[in-house]
Amino acid sequence: MNIGERLKEERVRLGFNQAEFAAFAGVAKTSQFNYEKGERSPDADYLAAVSAQGVDILYVVTGERKRQAADSISDDASELLQVYEQVVDADRQILLRMASAFASTADSSGKKVSN
Repeated sequence: MNIGERLKEERVRLGFNQAEFAAFAGVAKTSQFNYEKGERSPDADYLAAVSAQGVDILYVVTGERKRQAADSISDDASELLQVYEQVVDADRQILLRMASAFASTADSSGKKVSN
């Protein structure tokens, strides 16, 4: 996967279309399209602007996700992590499958999707 593909992946993950992404990054929609196609490379100003919108720049550039500091996660997530670490390995796998099932029934805003 190249920089353009990872950039597109991040844009989609955050729920933006190309025009919205281009607007807050201060570039034309055609520039955004060219970045995602791998025909052009974004500059540092662009990367700083999209970083402010939540893009994981380390991932876009290197393909490696940046680790989140423990103090940057919500209290609910921290509590869930503490419970997870207290269960045996077999039960952890069950918890992961359950969490994945719940996540797959939610849209990008976290609202349940009706079938």
